Amino acid sequence: MNSEQMEVKTPEYVSLQFRVAGLGSRAAAFIIDQILLGIINVAIVILLIVVMQGISSLPAFLENSTVPIAIAIIALFIINYGYFFVCEYFSGGRTLGKKLVGIRVIQDNGHSITLLSSFIRNLLRLIDSLPTGYFLGIIMVFFHSKHKRLGDLVAGTIVVHERKAKRKKKLSGIEKEIQERGLAKENLIIDEWTLKSFKAKDWKLINTYAARFMQLPEAERDQMTRKIADLLLPKIGVEVVGESEENLENTLLVLYLHLKDEWEFEL
Repeated sequence: MNSEQMEVKTPEYVSLQFRVAGLGSRAAAFIIDQILLGIINVAIVILLIVVMQGISSLPAFLENSTVPIAIAIIALFIINYGYFFVCEYFSGGRTLGKKLVGIRVIQDNGHSITLLSSFIRNLLRLIDSLPTGYFLGIIMVFFHSKHKRLGDLVAGTIVVHERKAKRKKKLSGIEKEIQERGLAKENLIIDEWTLKSFKAKDWKLINTYAARFMQLPEAERDQMTRKIADLLLPKIGVEVVGESEENLENTLLVLYLHLKDEWEFEL
């Protein structure tokens, strides 16, 4: 079955879109995890062999004892099942395999997996693996509408594809210039009443100024800066006479940021 889109409404009434992970991506993640666990298992078995061969040097109560074997079996069980439980809870629903494939476990309400839900879904791997080779789990994931195995159903979890981070919007020339100058709205405090006194024509004027700012030769830019400053800056109580062109430019660019928030989507 193909992965499907799923919409989740959180308790905070926020609607989130997820793409449910299907059998293919889940199987790929599981294989990667099993390869990692297989390496660890082989290492433990080798260690057990070494210990058993050198058992004569161990304390007397361990001679001819199956204690090392019992410890190894317990360690293998804890590692093979504890790996999924620990990784999914402490790594935001991801094991190494899931992280490489780009999927994760979340709760049905869209929140991160909890300690209890992680414990339940991984405890039930014992049943999902029956009768062999995760046969029951594979069948359930394949046929379930949201690709859930028994552990997911009982724990209230679901496996989804990671939501890709949105690419940062490429800055325009004027935005880069403002950033390089270290300008921000906080550089110029304008009260709400004064801000509302600016009309659409004022926004069009300063927006045109910002759009042409980087293309104009310095002399023409200085001339335009003076003209627009004489028209707009008195409205915010800024004295134009005696100010340098650079200061006027900076003030106009910050005013542009203020008016952009007010007018950009109004026209």
